[in-house]
Amino acid sequence: MTTKPPLTLRLAAPRGFCAGVDRAIQIVEEALKKWGAPVYVRHEIVHNRHVVERLEALGAIFVEELEECPDDRPVIFSAHGVPKSVPAEAGRRNMIYVDATCPLVSKVHVEAERHFSNAREIVLIGHAGHPEVIGTMGQLPPGAVALIETVEDAAAFQPRDPANLAFITQTTLSVDDTAEIVAALQARFPGIATPHKEDICYATTNRQEAVKVFAPGAGLVLVIGARTSSNSVRLVEVALRTGAARAELIASADDIDWTWFEGVTTLGLTAGASAPEDLVQGVIEACRERFEVTMETVKTADETVTFKLPRVLVG
Repeated sequence: MTTKPPLTLRLAAPRGFCAGVDRAIQIVEEALKKWGAPVYVRHEIVHNRHVVERLEALGAIFVEELEECPDDRPVIFSAHGVPKSVPAEAGRRNMIYVDATCPLVSKVHVEAERHFSNAREIVLIGHAGHPEVIGTMGQLPPGAVALIETVEDAAAFQPRDPANLAFITQTTLSVDDTAEIVAALQARFPGIATPHKEDICYATTNRQEAVKVFAPGAGLVLVIGARTSSNSVRLVEVALRTGAARAELIASADDIDWTWFEGVTTLGLTAGASAPEDLVQGVIEACRERFEVTMETVKTADETVTFKLPRVLVG
């Protein structure tokens, strides 16, 4: 009988679903209960194919634009937020719509509007083309928000009035990268207005902190999440930057290349904020089939945040 090689598996806590993702998925489920199938969802409700496919099986239809939706069926806006033009158009068409925008993203929208009403020029730190960035920039007229993606962008940015600036950020960024960009902006524009409270959401921060604890000494870190999931991609970057010999993004256990494990005795495992826990357990089981696994939980925070569902669904 061959003995399995030993593997220490460091499991991040917290990991996986955040309160905003939980709420968005519940909104789709409750809408299907209330109005029956089909319910339309503009853009993937969260960036995870497994979640999307489960909701499709229940009767949700995912589309990219409102024009793909019929007037007589409810439509849900994704957790990432939408430009103001989208609910305005839904209202013009007399559609039933439910906004599943994460409340922490909505907070950034409110900040942007406050700065705009105070006649400040606004800088958004984020990734071009990400739905959250499109939604945040779409809260205000074209040209009101300038996007900065890198320290180099911060160095090159030429505001109209350097004394009247404010910055906001995408909620799913790398904490460390963002700090560098903010420092570059503040060095150039000492009076730049900052968010009342950190824009990067608690869940993104917590998941990155757990990875920073277990990455040093890990021969391999696996992050479960989608390539379109900003917070999941950032976890891979954080793992590599803080000492993991290798880090890979996988959608599920099916994506594991077992040659990655050659010479590995310590594995770090986490999941992005839109990845369900059953995918984590699937990876653990796949590891147990091949290794004598010793589990260690790396706990860096307790998450107790919950968000209420929209009134239209709880009445």
